[in-house]
Parts: sequence; C-alpha cells; structure tokens
Amino acid sequence: MITRFLWQGMGRNLRLFVLLVLAIGIVLPLLNLLMPPASAFYVPAWVLQLIGKYLCYASLALAVDLVWGYCGILTLGHAAFFALGGYCMGMYLMRQIGSRGVYGNPILPDFMVFLNYKELPWFWHGFDQFWFAAIMVVLVPSLLALALGWFAFRSRVTGVYLSIITQAMTFALLLAFFRNDMGLGGNNGMTDFKDILGFSVQADGTRAVLCFASALVLAIFLVISGAVVGSRFGKALTAVRDAESRMRFLGYRVEGYKLFVFVLSAAMAGVAGALYVPQVGIINPSEFSPGNSIEAVLWVAVGGRGTLIGPVIGAFLVNFGKTWLTGALPEVWLFALGAMFIAVTLFLPKGVVGLWSQVRTRGATRKARAPA
Repeated sequence: MITRFLWQGMGRNLRLFVLLVLAIGIVLPLLNLLMPPASAFYVPAWVLQLIGKYLCYASLALAVDLVWGYCGILTLGHAAFFALGGYCMGMYLMRQIGSRGVYGNPILPDFMVFLNYKELPWFWHGFDQFWFAAIMVVLVPSLLALALGWFAFRSRVTGVYLSIITQAMTFALLLAFFRNDMGLGGNNGMTDFKDILGFSVQADGTRAVLCFASALVLAIFLVISGAVVGSRFGKALTAVRDAESRMRFLGYRVEGYKLFVFVLSAAMAGVAGALYVPQVGIINPSEFSPGNSIEAVLWVAVGGRGTLIGPVIGAFLVNFGKTWLTGALPEVWLFALGAMFIAVTLFLPKGVVGLWSQVRTRGATRKARAPA
C-alpha cells in the first residue's frame, strides 16, 4: 500500500527514470555473470566497480539536491556525511578480517597493532555484526546533521554563513580523522578488506551484487525524494526556499521543515558512502575534503538543481569526464572542472535537464505556430 502510494505520487518522467536505474543495476551485473569473457556483451568486473561508484556518487548528488534544490540550503559539507557512512562500513569490514591480517590479531585491526593498542576502543564494539554497522551507517550521519541543523536553523543562520559552517564542520572532521589517536586508521585510513557478509569483496559475484545494491538504493532514494517533494510537505518546503520570511509570518515552523530534510539528506549520503567503500576498497580522511562537497554541488548544478533526475545525470557526466581526463590528460582535469563550473553558471543556470526542457518547449512552440 505504501509502495503504491509512493509510486503514484511521482511524475511520469521520474517513474521512467527509476525504471532505467533499476535496469542498469540488473542488466550490467547479469552481463558480467552470464556472458563469457570473449562475448561482445560481456561487462568486465572493473566496469561494474566503476558504475557502482558512479551510482553512489549519484545518491550523494541526490541528497545534496534535496536540501539545496528544494530547501535552498547550499550545503558544502555533505562529504562529511558520506565519509561517516563509509567509515562505519569500513569498521565492519575491518572486523571481518580477523586473524587474516598482517599481524594475525583476531580482534585488533592491523593499524591498531602497529600503533600498540592494547584493546579495542569502546566505539568499535558491535561492528563485528552487519546489522549493527547498518544501523550506524544511518544513525551517525543523521545525529551529526540533527545536532548541526538544530543549532543552525534555530539561530536562523542562512545563506553563505550556513555554507561556511557546513564546510568548516567537514574540515574539522578531516583534521580529527587524520589523528592516529582517533582509533580510525589516521592518515592511511582503512583498507585491505576481505569479506562482506561472508563473501569475498574481490569476487565478481560480490561486485555484481554491490553494483545492483547501489542501483537499488538510488532508485529507492529517488522514490522517497519524489514522494517528499510531491507532497504537501514538499510544497511548503519549496515555499520556505523561495520566501522563508513570508512562511514565518504565516505561522509555519520553518526550522522543522529544514531540519527534517537536512537529516533525511544526511542519512541518504551516509548509505551512499557505506556502499561506496567496499567497491573502492579503502576509506581514509581524504573523503572529508571540502573539495569533495564542492564537487557534489557541481554535479547538481550541471544536471539541474531542483529536478531530482538532473543531479543523477550530472554525477555520471562529471565523473565520467573526470575518469577520462585523469587518464588521458591528468594535468587538465582541474582546469576543466573550473571551466565547467563557470560555463554552467553563465550558460546553463538550470543544468542539462533544464536545457533539454527549454529545447522541447521551443520545439513545441514552433510546431504550434507553424501554418497548417
């Protein structure tokens, strides 16, 4: 009943896009598992890993679009929520290594043995169970977003000041996680993962399942986001974005609307980070880099802010360009990224999706004006 309500609450284009995402998540893994390597339809494992990573980035972009595109909160700190979810998953994966590590300690990860830890830190307990790690993946980013949003929104911090606060939070976490005494791997982070739920993370079957899971999660997030923005709550949320002072004058508790969507967005980013880690095989403090949050905002801008579909397309386009350029012309990538940001700001204020809508509208207008 709830699923039917969510599905019917979305527009036709969004429903088709969700089906496309699911098709990608089903077809590509099947082509990898069922087709022989010599076949032209065979999809190599590294392609699955790359697409899975892009799908995780798309979920992060969707989370950013939910708060920026529909609530007007320009967040420059969503990489922190993404990284926290990744660290929670990394802690689970490290506990699964057991005695197979370099030092053979069944309890302590290798980096703790190297740093002369005598016992497992208290906050590591429970991460040997997947269900506990899954809860923490959602809970930890959500609690951070709740704490930050509660104080910021009640204090009516908005605009560039809020953006600076979110970026400062990300940078503070970056510095904190670099410390060895944090008990989270320091500068090197966590890597050399072996298993997830008893299956090797390097196996083709595991990578196929992770790619499918990334697509499924993105599809679920699209459905949830579509239901949120298409409801009465979503209409009020858009009104807060466009005229916050007027909404306060009408008696709406603006802080509650902002806080809900901010926490929901952080939880989505945390889940995306958790799926990202076993596919790339490492998590370290560089994921907290403020530049990562700025890139996520760029994905949304390129695809189309406030469209849900646009950020997903933008994440794929920008990251495909990054993958290609860093391989072909690595010294050009940062200049290309800057040029892309300027071009989108000047010529594509509504992103790729907005440009496509304008082309369709102009085509329909010309067709209507054409003589019979």
